Amino acid sequence: MPASADLPLLCHPDSPEPAVRALAVGARVLPDGGLALVWRLAGDLAALRIPSAATALPPERLWAHTCFEAFVGTPDGAAYREFNFSPNGQWMRFDFSGYRERVESPVLPAPQITLHCAGDVLELAVRLGAEQLPPGELCVGLTAVVESAGGRHSYWSLRHPAGQPDFHHREGFALALRVPTP
Repeated sequence: MPASADLPLLCHPDSPEPAVRALAVGARVLPDGGLALVWRLAGDLAALRIPSAATALPPERLWAHTCFEAFVGTPDGAAYREFNFSPNGQWMRFDFSGYRERVESPVLPAPQITLHCAGDVLELAVRLGAEQLPPGELCVGLTAVVESAGGRHSYWSLRHPAGQPDFHHREGFALALRVPTP
């Protein structure tokens, strides 16, 4: 799947969320080798639990609440990086040497995160610097976890592998991008 201005995220069939009318993400490689991502969630926002700036969450569990995520790997390697972005402005990065095999993450500069809500649309924009990404060809999984006011979770992705929701599965890394090499 090539880069596009607006890629729809699909709700996993086992976790429908009627309060969400649409969820999409835009992705583009920046001239400096960084990556700009913009998630747009449209729906009944009052029926969803959306962490506010006043809500501090455990950074390693941002995904347990409404959270926007990017999984970045390369076509020829097993290693990948997971980014979690909360609407409250918090973020977390995890590095993996292979499927769910977590390794220590180097200290890197924080991404730029901006939240904008207007009416029934929430927009979360992220700019990842080139230092956060491997150079060359990328395989990217763009996802979201949406928590309802009642505590249910729905799982959204460009592509879901068979079975239960699993954002770490390489079949979900459906977006191909090319980052300039230095």
